Amino acid sequence: MKTMKTTFPLAVTLLISTSLLFSCKEESKRAEDTAIVQQTIEEPQAVTDVMTKEDQENLTPQMVIDDFKAGNERFVNQKTTNRNHGEQIRKTALAQYPKAIVLSCVDSRVPVEDLFDQGIGDVFVGRVAGNFVNEDLLGSMEFATKVAGAKLVVILGHKYCGAVKGAIDNAELGNLTAMLENIKPAVKAVEEPQDKAIRNSKNDDFVEAVSNKNVLLNIEKTLAQSPVLAEMQEKGEIKIVGATYDLSTGKVTFFE
Repeated sequence: MKTMKTTFPLAVTLLISTSLLFSCKEESKRAEDTAIVQQTIEEPQAVTDVMTKEDQENLTPQMVIDDFKAGNERFVNQKTTNRNHGEQIRKTALAQYPKAIVLSCVDSRVPVEDLFDQGIGDVFVGRVAGNFVNEDLLGSMEFATKVAGAKLVVILGHKYCGAVKGAIDNAELGNLTAMLENIKPAVKAVEEPQDKAIRNSKNDDFVEAVSNKNVLLNIEKTLAQSPVLAEMQEKGEIKIVGATYDLSTGKVTFFE
């Protein structure tokens, strides 16, 4: 018995091959279009805008506070703004019109611009371990506000602050010893607990209380030692506020 062979004409074979080729191309095109749509949804176009003089002049201190609060909420929820930093660098090269100046601790876990979801040219940042004011930092704040037009001064403390812990425990090391003297008034000002056995850096509640008190005392010190800033606040041109950052959650709480 002979085995029958089935053969297809060349035209039919070419037709099938062509159909398969176009089908693959269409499928690839659909996948590509879907990827583009998904990318557009997930990665909105990067922001290139920067603060202008007009933008800054139209701000009020409360508007900046509200903006910072909204930005921090985005930071906490991992929905921060997609920015084109390269373009923002170029646009701010010859001028800057920031909204605020933030005095923060040097702690590497406190990325100030990120905490408030701000871009390049939006914020002046001063840093010193323990976020306390001195002549240099007060001068910086005066420049940021009176000269450069910022509307808000924020003194930002944070939980688990190493400088605060050092002040509590009377740490001594080179220039650190003298630096910690700036924080010790806050340690003394927190009266509870009175038991010396638990007035130490291992007591997280005590450390947090001292950190918060340190912020408030430095607001008082700012107003007392800078007539320029005090007058600007009196006139409503700026606002000086305190805040604290929770390292565990990313949340910034303003003292208002």
